[in-house]
Amino acid sequence: MKRAFKYRFYPTDAQAAELSRTFGCVRKVYNLALAARTEAWALRQERVNYNATSAMLTAWKKTEELAYLGE
Repeated sequence: MKRAFKYRFYPTDAQAAELSRTFGCVRKVYNLALAARTEAWALRQERVNYNATSAMLTAWKKTEELAYLGE
């Protein structure tokens, strides 16, 4: 027998703001990584693995433009 549960989440205003910011950062990192992987494949027929992507994320956090990712 299979069961399903539904849960509702009612965040406070502060929690909603933090969730929005977190999901925005996740979306930004995903799009940057996808662009890097796509470019590497299109230009050099090279695959970018997890370790390379992780190293890119570390470098992105150190730039002034994307420093907010490290917070």
